[in-house]
Amino acid sequence: MRVISGELKGRRLIGAKGRHTRPTADRVKEALFNILADNVVGASVLDLFAGTGSLSIEALSRGASFAVLIDNHTDPLAVIKKNIRVCALESRSRIIRWDIQRNLVCLKSDTIFDLVFMDPPYNSGMIPIVLNHLVSSQSLSPNVRIIVEHSSHESLPLVIHALDRYDQRKYGQTVLSFYCENKIVTGDRTGDA
Repeated sequence: MRVISGELKGRRLIGAKGRHTRPTADRVKEALFNILADNVVGASVLDLFAGTGSLSIEALSRGASFAVLIDNHTDPLAVIKKNIRVCALESRSRIIRWDIQRNLVCLKSDTIFDLVFMDPPYNSGMIPIVLNHLVSSQSLSPNVRIIVEHSSHESLPLVIHALDRYDQRKYGQTVLSFYCENKIVTGDRTGDA
């Protein structure tokens, strides 16, 4: 696992062991950031079910301003801390241990996020619940882009809790669903890679 582009390009990241972490494959991560393109520069990032921190670290490497990484398991949190330290990103990140399924009151009310990465355990049924917590947190910018990584066996609706799905891409058994508020992008494209 490595940082693909930006100021930390090529930096190796520590992987996590155990059942709580399923890192995003490099080819999926590269495709995701190609889709996001310039939306990453200057963005405030929220990484839910952060795992190894790979997505946030990639965003920071590509010019995101700040990232908050949340997970609820000891092993992934230890790996996130190591990866943040190895990449010298302590001043541009915050790590929180929190049960995301319960709520997101751990978020500071003055922090507004432009990009949200969400990678819950596949086929867990958590996605609608967590998206509801996200909307309730009132911490999303008007132009927020929320990217949900999920299994191809898990079908997500076009609208969830005032969020509209504006794009969806499939990479083998992995699907990236893109949501926004206020219909910042219209239409629904579905693509296979």
